[in-house]
Amino acid sequence: MTGRLSRLSLRANAKINLYLEITANRADGYHELVMVMQSVDLFDRIEIHSIGTDAIRVHCDHPQVPNDRTNLAYRAAELMQQKYPEFGGVEISIDKHIPIGAGMAGGSSNAAAVLVGLDRLWDLGLTQPELWELGAQLGSDVPFCISGGTALATGRGEVISPLPRLDGLAFAICKPRHLSVSTVWAYQTFRSNNLLATSPVRDRSQSSQMLAAIATSHDPHNDSSPIRIGRLLYNDLERVVLPAHPEIATLKASLQAEETLGVLMSGSGSAVFAIAADLAQAQRIADSIASENLDVWVATSQFNGIST
Repeated sequence: MTGRLSRLSLRANAKINLYLEITANRADGYHELVMVMQSVDLFDRIEIHSIGTDAIRVHCDHPQVPNDRTNLAYRAAELMQQKYPEFGGVEISIDKHIPIGAGMAGGSSNAAAVLVGLDRLWDLGLTQPELWELGAQLGSDVPFCISGGTALATGRGEVISPLPRLDGLAFAICKPRHLSVSTVWAYQTFRSNNLLATSPVRDRSQSSQMLAAIATSHDPHNDSSPIRIGRLLYNDLERVVLPAHPEIATLKASLQAEETLGVLMSGSGSAVFAIAADLAQAQRIADSIASENLDVWVATSQFNGIST
C-alpha cells in the first residue's frame, strides 16, 4: 500500500455527437441507438484524493451542480466504494467548464474521471472493458467518456467500438446561455410522438456512410473526408428539440449561414456545433456568432476521454 497515490488530478473531456440515430424502442424504457461520438478539448478538471474516513465528499464551483448522490461523480465513487470497501472514502473537487444541460456529457465525463481516477489511486489494474461495465451502471454515456476519442456507440449507448481517430477537426460550439435541455424529456417525447415511424435516414444507410467517411480520414489521397463527415451529420433528437426550443433552431440556422463544413445539435442539446475547415475558421465563426445570450467555445477533436 505504501506506493499508492493519495491524490490525482484528471481532465475529463466533453463529447459531441457526429451522428445519433434512434433505431428502436426498448422494453426497459431506453432506446436502441447508433451514435458516432467524438471527444473535444472542452473539459472539466477533477481532483480526487483519499481521506481518512469512509465518507464521499463532492465539491463543485458551479451553483447548479449538486454535491449529493444525485451527482454522477458521487455515484461513481459510491459504486467503487461498494465494490472495493477496503480503500475508504474520497473527496472529489470539480472545476466545471463543460456546460450543463448541453448534450455534451458533462456529468458522464465527471463520473468517468472518478472511475478512472479511483482505479489509479487504488492501484486496481482494471481493464478498459471492466471500467466500461462499471460505467454502464451509471449512465449510457459514461463508457464512451472513459475511453473517448472517436467511437461508435450502440445498444443504449454503452456498447463502444473505437473508430479511427479524427485528428485536427476544429469546432465552434455554441449554447444559448440560459437554456438547458433534459435528456430524459427529449427521448420520452421522441417516443411519445412515435417519430421512429417517420425516420428520414433509416433507408439511406447514412450511419454506414458516416463510418466509411471516418474510415478514410487517414488516407493521404483523400482530403475530402471532413467535408463528407460534415455532410453526413445527423441527430434524431433535433426532430423533438428544435420545434420545442426555437432559440436552438435559430442558433443552428445562424451557424449554417457561416462558412462551415456542417452544423448539428449535440446529443439532446442545447449545444450546437459547427465543423470548420481549420482552427482559425472556427475562431472566425465563434467571433461572428458571439452575443450576450450565447456561450461560445472553440475546440478541437481529442483522442481520449480522460487524461492527467
